Amino acid sequence: MNIFERVGKRVFAGAEAFFYSMGYFFRILRESFFFFLHKRSRRVLTFQILFTAVEALPVIAIIAIGLGGIIIVQGVALLPQFGQGELMYPILITVITRELGPILTAFIVAARSGTAISTEIGNMVVSHEIEAYVANGIDPIGYLVVPRFLGVVISMVLLNLYFNIFGLLGSFIVTSLFTTVDFRYYIFNLMNALTAADILVSFAKSVVAGAIISVVATYYGFKVQISSTEVPVMAIKSVGRGFILIILSNAFLTVMYYLGT
Repeated sequence: MNIFERVGKRVFAGAEAFFYSMGYFFRILRESFFFFLHKRSRRVLTFQILFTAVEALPVIAIIAIGLGGIIIVQGVALLPQFGQGELMYPILITVITRELGPILTAFIVAARSGTAISTEIGNMVVSHEIEAYVANGIDPIGYLVVPRFLGVVISMVLLNLYFNIFGLLGSFIVTSLFTTVDFRYYIFNLMNALTAADILVSFAKSVVAGAIISVVATYYGFKVQISSTEVPVMAIKSVGRGFILIILSNAFLTVMYYLGT
């Protein structure tokens, strides 16, 4: 096989995988509309939100407080020297609400929940549980994938909001121990810097990231075929692909934001 045949074969395989993954994504969206008609899947959704959102609260809080505190301390110390002290508040909104908040939250969720979902579904494939579901007339997409999809998306939105609260307010409480910034003055300027577009972009990024994490994790979980040694390989691949897609989607939404303003 010459080089042109090999390249053509890879391009064809890549196109086939792309169309298959898009079909898989739209199948999840379709089943999501009928999710709440099946009471048996709600328990899975509850446990997914508990694992993805509630158990990630401590690490999210620490990262948000640290990031916000660093920005406030550096802003108070450096920006007034150049007569630009008011820039601290737009910088806080840009870094925490619009940019690093959604993407750092997504990375944490992908590393924790994405790996767990891929591993769980991969082990179910190896142990023939997926075959048992199909044999009993239960759709694995509707019963296993959709509650995890909705759970991760809902958790991403809640965690992103939580990150913003700790990054913008919690960090101020910590830095107030070392700097002298009036709280009412801080909140007033922060609200003036915050716009509806900032909130909308942050929300859109969290929803898109949650969808990417859950779809990629379940997709690679189902790609496990026979051996249990495939499970960690697919879990690692799901995290790697998820990170790449999260960065690309974040960049795309950021560009759309600046084009629209």
